[in-house]
Amino acid sequence: MKKAIKILLGICIGILAVILLAIACLYVSGNGYVVKAFRTTILKGYPTTYIDDYVDFNNNVIRAGTPQAWELHENYNKIRLTDTLRKELEDFHSVAFAIVKDGKLLYEEYWDGYSDSSLTNSFSMAKTMTVMLLGKAIEQAYVKSVDQPLTDFLPEFLNDSLGRLATVGDLASMRSGFAWEEEYYTPINMTTEAYFGDDVEKQLLKLHFDTQPGGKFKYLSANTQLLAMVLKRATGKSLAQYFSEEFWQPVGMEHDALWALSGDIEKSFCCIYSDVRDYAKLGLLLLQKGNWNGRQILDSTFVDWMITPDPAAFEPDKPRTYAGSLWVDEEHNPPFYGMMGHLGQRIIVVPDENLVIVRLGKEKDSVNPRRGHLDTDVYYLVDETLKMNNTTP
Repeated sequence: MKKAIKILLGICIGILAVILLAIACLYVSGNGYVVKAFRTTILKGYPTTYIDDYVDFNNNVIRAGTPQAWELHENYNKIRLTDTLRKELEDFHSVAFAIVKDGKLLYEEYWDGYSDSSLTNSFSMAKTMTVMLLGKAIEQAYVKSVDQPLTDFLPEFLNDSLGRLATVGDLASMRSGFAWEEEYYTPINMTTEAYFGDDVEKQLLKLHFDTQPGGKFKYLSANTQLLAMVLKRATGKSLAQYFSEEFWQPVGMEHDALWALSGDIEKSFCCIYSDVRDYAKLGLLLLQKGNWNGRQILDSTFVDWMITPDPAAFEPDKPRTYAGSLWVDEEHNPPFYGMMGHLGQRIIVVPDENLVIVRLGKEKDSVNPRRGHLDTDVYYLVDETLKMNNTTP
């Protein structure tokens, strides 16, 4: 018996030694971020990042000012979800869903203990919010235009023959030609390092451009992070402070939000944490071409640029899916555009119907080419909401 215990103890010590050696190798090789990724996802039971992970990072606060409560639609929560939409929402573990019609809150529902004040991760919807800041920076002359060279703000790329040609607009429209691989599920990769690492700015400044800027659309999180670096240097403000001053407070958000940090800069490619009602106001602001209660908060021509794909960014036989940080479907009836996040975070705007749809949750549906070129859940959200909206209570 003692011998068996001794053998078992030896095995445990051996396993522990191997684990410690592996961790040491990760840090020595510059991949220590993998340890944090493992600790904050797998050890918590998640296969990837999760919607409440603000607890795992340092955050700046996007401060709210005087709150403006939503005006409730005359049919507020009197209509019911279609059976198809409810199944889609619940199958993919939605935590919040809201509809805004004609500028008023028409419907909202919550699951799993979440509420209208629960903060959850925007994931890539933050990219659109960062580009909204670019529009404001242009309006305030911190940045000359979308055509201003990237190197006016990031001279570190002056010796990069392709980087010298990139503009801030190339970053916003995902046409920069930056050398980056977008990957979410393998442990050692650029995107994982950007998400879990300690200094995303240092990480990006070590990289380069490998294709001609201004060419074809290629979705890269690094583009938006480079844009964050541009904005911080141009304005002298943190993105959280700037967003609070120019958007969060002017539209009367009801709650403070958080913006996760990597080093001393916000992770602009992913991580704003807010609630469904406040997210919906951003959709309504875009629907209204940047106008809020008669005040032009974001220049309408810049909103038009954000929602209008450049045909040159896509092959002639391919759908034009992306503009200035917004995903679009011009072929759908009715057409729509929206902010889209990693796990099915959605702020969808349907201009012809004066409609905003917001969905937050833990998983998303996959792409079905027979349904459309975006994730299938997006079409369920739009089409089934239109059915609801056309139903008289």
